[in-house]
Parts: sequence; structure tokens; C-alpha cells
Amino acid sequence: MFRPVNRYIQIEVPEVIKQTFSGIVLPDDFKPTEERYGIANVVSCAADVRFKDQIAHGASVIVDKSMIEEITINNGKINVILDNYVVGIIK
Repeated sequence: MFRPVNRYIQIEVPEVIKQTFSGIVLPDDFKPTEERYGIANVVSCAADVRFKDQIAHGASVIVDKSMIEEITINNGKINVILDNYVVGIIK
């Protein structure tokens, strides 16, 4: 079981499936422009997160997607982000 510390928040990032039906062929190295911010769901958070009383398991938060850290442990992936990269809480 993973428990974040040092102001980290464990999050789940919903997977977005992108499909195009236009029939246009793009180069393999083409990367579409991505939004900087996205919605994530809180799994757990460290005791010293500054706004811990405002978020709970399952809460939706808006985060800076470039600051999400993906950790691989025992063939499993865990996403974490520091509390200062959470820009809002969706209620």
C-alpha cells in the first residue's frame, strides 16, 4: 500500500482516448498540442498537504499536467503531484 508524504497527493488521471475519423494520415512523430491543465481524482494525500481538509478520496482537482510524476513500483504505476501544482478543486 502506498501512502504519500512531503506534501504529495496521489491522483488518478483519467485516460483520454483520441480518435480521428477524417482519414488524414499524420507522421508517426506528430504530437498534437495538449492542454496544460487537466482534471484528476484524489486517491490519498500526505498529512502535511496545506488544503487537506478540503479534499478527500475521490475529490476532483485541476492540476498542471506537466508536473504529474509517474512512479513505477512492482509493475504498477502511481501518479503523484505536489500540492502547489493543484490549481483548483471541483465541487
